[in-house]
Amino acid sequence: MRKSYLTAFFLMALFQYTESVAQGNVIDEVVWVVGDEAIYRSEVEEARQSAQMSGVQWDGDPYCIIPEQLAINKLFLNQAELDSIFVTNDDVSGYVEARYKDYVNHAGSEEKLEEYFNGMTSDQIKSHLFETSRQEYVINKVREKIISRVKVTPADVRRYLKDMRADEIPSIPTQVEVQIITQEPIIPQDEIDAVKAELRGYIDRVQSGEISFSTLAILYSEDPGTARNGGDCGFFGRGEMVPEFSAVAFNMNDPSRISKIVETEYGFHILQFVERLGDRVRVRHILRRPRIPMESVDACLGRLDTIAQEIRNGNHTFEFCVAMYSQDKDTRNNNGLMTYQAEPGMPGVSKVELQNLPQDVAKVVNRMHVGEISDPFVMQLPNGKTTCAIVKLKNKINAHKATMADDYDILYEMVSSIRHQEVLEKWIREKQRTTYVRISEGWNDCDFQYPGWGKR
Repeated sequence: MRKSYLTAFFLMALFQYTESVAQGNVIDEVVWVVGDEAIYRSEVEEARQSAQMSGVQWDGDPYCIIPEQLAINKLFLNQAELDSIFVTNDDVSGYVEARYKDYVNHAGSEEKLEEYFNGMTSDQIKSHLFETSRQEYVINKVREKIISRVKVTPADVRRYLKDMRADEIPSIPTQVEVQIITQEPIIPQDEIDAVKAELRGYIDRVQSGEISFSTLAILYSEDPGTARNGGDCGFFGRGEMVPEFSAVAFNMNDPSRISKIVETEYGFHILQFVERLGDRVRVRHILRRPRIPMESVDACLGRLDTIAQEIRNGNHTFEFCVAMYSQDKDTRNNNGLMTYQAEPGMPGVSKVELQNLPQDVAKVVNRMHVGEISDPFVMQLPNGKTTCAIVKLKNKINAHKATMADDYDILYEMVSSIRHQEVLEKWIREKQRTTYVRISEGWNDCDFQYPGWGKR
């Protein structure tokens, strides 16, 4: 069965479509008709060339795979109209801004991105990205509605595992369960004062007209994701940034004024308002972090070493010390147990492959035995801060064949995925059978994933 290229198509279409329009060479030849919708040769060429540019390998003839996938997309979009499924601009705008920022980061700057798109402006690029993203969003909502009726029970999972041949049972890599206690090195007040003085100096320089905020961000901001773009955060909603940052950003409305200094878990910021769009706001920011002296790091490691010795000596349990001493907000209320979240919105799991642990933790855990308490070590947090930690290897599950007892969640996801795919394929075949489809001569001599296009 051919791999689904649904998401890839939207990304590919954006790149080559804008290039074709800019060059004025869009080929206007209808190659497929699906219901009332036409598929043009130009769309197929756009996807093919973009895939080639992106290194995508087609499992077959792209002139067969691409138009068929475009036809399937049109079936989903037609169903969205029948079911009155729609998305608002606000649903898509945050996604577009995030995707656009990824493109800018990949290109190196907005100017280089515009060069890549043959001189198209950032607004033109965003406009095309918005439409492809809107369609992708709609199609995903239709797919979710179709598979929502699928219910998988423990009996289904048990039957699935029982019916598998021994060589088909999936192998589960080695997994570990890890508990952690973290403490942050104490930052001397004079280091904090120095950073605040530096930021106040930036405010004075911008408001005096000496230098632009974006130039200062490029030169000095310690947020690598925005510094190269002049500190531009793009549009975001209230819940998308940490509360302290959002509270200031959403109270700003004058681009000529710079915010007061804002402290968050990332460090200290100053903000400049750019624009507002509905309930979303766009600001620039400069992030600076106080320097942590090595003496503070050593002192923190010493405190954790004492805690580790107390646990090893049996004076306290690891769980007790988590509650008393740990500053890790993600694990403190869970006895220090670390979890891994495969995707946003999915529940975290405590049985984790080493590769899915933070790199600094994985290096330490890899050398440990079950029940062992590590020596204290330094680690970098996702927010860029430095912290110190000790960990306990609570459990280790060696690589093995999946079982109901140990791997139900993994098997459940596998069965759910199979059931979802079966329901979607059944839906596509039914829509294929009841939808008018015409394929131009020269485009129908294909080994389609879903045979029967154009036959009713």
